[in-house]
Amino acid sequence: MAKDSKTQVNNASYTAKDIQVLTGLEPVRKRPGMYIGSTGVEGLHHLIWEVFDNSLDEAMAGHAKNIEVSLLTENKVSIKDDGRGIPTDIHPKSKKSALEVAATTLHAGGKFGGESYKVSGGLHGVGLSVVNALSMWMKAEVRRKPDIFVQEYKIGKPLYPVKKVGKTQETGTTITFQPDPEIFKEIAYDWHAIITHLRQQAYLTKGVKITINDARSPIISARPEGNKKTTEHVPSHTFYFEGGIVSYVSFLNRREESANQNIFYVGKDQEGIFVEVALQYTNAISGHELSFANNVHTIEGGMHLTGFRSAITRTLNDYARKNNFLKEKEENLSGEDVREGLTSIISVKLREPQFEGQTKAKLGTPNARTAVETVVNIELADWLERNPNDARAIMGKVILAAKARIAAKAARESVIRKGALEGFTLPGKLADCSSKDPSESELFLVEGESAGGSSKQGRNRRTQAILPLRGKILNVEKSRIDKMLASEEIRALVIAMGAAIAEEFDITKLRYHKIVIMTDADVDGAHIRTLLLTLFYRYFKQLVEAGYIYIAQPPLYRIQKGSAVNYVYSDSEKEKLLAELAKTAKEKIKTSSRKEAALAEGFTVSSLSSAADESVKGGGEEEAGGEIKITGVSIQRYKGLGEMNPSQLWETTMNPENRILLQVTIKDAEEADNIFDVLMGSDVLPRKKFIQTHAKNVKNLDV
Repeated sequence: MAKDSKTQVNNASYTAKDIQVLTGLEPVRKRPGMYIGSTGVEGLHHLIWEVFDNSLDEAMAGHAKNIEVSLLTENKVSIKDDGRGIPTDIHPKSKKSALEVAATTLHAGGKFGGESYKVSGGLHGVGLSVVNALSMWMKAEVRRKPDIFVQEYKIGKPLYPVKKVGKTQETGTTITFQPDPEIFKEIAYDWHAIITHLRQQAYLTKGVKITINDARSPIISARPEGNKKTTEHVPSHTFYFEGGIVSYVSFLNRREESANQNIFYVGKDQEGIFVEVALQYTNAISGHELSFANNVHTIEGGMHLTGFRSAITRTLNDYARKNNFLKEKEENLSGEDVREGLTSIISVKLREPQFEGQTKAKLGTPNARTAVETVVNIELADWLERNPNDARAIMGKVILAAKARIAAKAARESVIRKGALEGFTLPGKLADCSSKDPSESELFLVEGESAGGSSKQGRNRRTQAILPLRGKILNVEKSRIDKMLASEEIRALVIAMGAAIAEEFDITKLRYHKIVIMTDADVDGAHIRTLLLTLFYRYFKQLVEAGYIYIAQPPLYRIQKGSAVNYVYSDSEKEKLLAELAKTAKEKIKTSSRKEAALAEGFTVSSLSSAADESVKGGGEEEAGGEIKITGVSIQRYKGLGEMNPSQLWETTMNPENRILLQVTIKDAEEADNIFDVLMGSDVLPRKKFIQTHAKNVKNLDV
């Protein structure tokens, strides 16, 4: 009975007044994550993309040729285009200027119907108003020949009606906004990320010039004439690609040796969907596969990517059979075979795309699959017939990949047969943990037997496993999977993780949810760490994406004074600590009534004047001049993990309460690919240039 009474009370207290109705742009400020994903750095940059997308939509509709993005002082951003300009006449329903409606009303825009925009990548009418709602200040300037119109806003609300401020012979829109620090706790624009995004958009919209300026802190220098006046140089980049996605493929393959010299390209309308595909094979093992829908990067692929993969596999198999590259009894080429070393860009432009999820990571429009599949089937088959030299090069590449796949399958089966499928015989050198719960289990990959011995003694045996690695593992960037699995060290690691590899890889069977790379803080240690990261990125990318890969941060120095021990992880930390000890020395000397009291603390005073010396002896307040030397301080430089005893290794590097672990993430997959190509690929010149460029940033180089 008491329970029923409580329920009645609760029901009575939940009435119509509890239903909150948010008006205007209030929903955006109340739940910003619903509109821009987050209020972190990614959400901050999303504001730029939303305004930029509106300008890009004008370009895709054929009304704009130039877009300019400028980072200004006070965290302001300006995006200018030479499109038609947002309409400023009175809206028939709201009786307000259409500009004000677009800037202050959710779901108001020219992308919901009619012929204004056949394709659009923006937030379907909410982009500008969302940016306005999340900005402490925004200004819209519209040029619609012969007039210039302006309106400013504060947290989404107009400061005055739309007004004319001048005459012009131009058309276009300039939006300048200042993100609200109450929404975005950290306002820091990533110059590199913005450049990368805008370059990509320029490739996808050929013939459109996109400029980015960084006017936050311009460089001031003297004029070349030698007079006293100075001029400001604003860092700037301009992107313009007449070749579009063909230029993009060339850019991605710039460090690789191409298999087919001519890049395949098709741009064709199919059932109301414009399909663009460009592809080229390289002699590398890995490749690039990028898909876009209305210029939105569909990271998780979708229907258009499925259609492309199906078409290229079928077309190359048909060509191989027809031209006797595959014999009658030989099995067909697989999707894996035809995608090895393939760089491909798949871009579709369509009305009302159906994206799966809030982040538009996957295209769900079924017609996109049919359209891409039809276009690639017809056009690629025709291109192969017209380009026999390129066709032979591609056939040689994919058939070699097929043979390697068969060899790799045998190697994988051998490893798995010795591992999980036959009693799971773990490697003898693995010191496993007793816990069977992957969420609390950690696998430390340790360089050398000496460090392995210390870490085995110092670890938490319940949750921490140790796998010592002997020497440098194979560089998998240059090796196929069959050669890779012939390496004893890599084979031991694969078996220890328990999740198999390649097609058989199953992340749910992973035995450890923290895989920690623990190497020495020297050149060899850095090389081994890079080799391991290459292995994980190329063959276990799911582990990186899931956040299971970490890098341990052992200390560089052990600094002891008396019974106080400090571990520091960089030269700057060491200098800071020593400066603090020196400061303490000065304070002791100033406040001590006897020099002996200072000496008792482990400090010596040298080069003191007699007056200053008397000041110390007499306890005066005058600061002693001369040099302060710190004695009784022991500084030990660790060159390797093996130099630490088990207790020190546990205390500094393995104890979850004290240790520092760096989680490995992929912020930009394309850039990560590029870095691994530079550092671990077969081309020496880019690596030499990288080393020369970054050599000055290297500290504590042990040779």
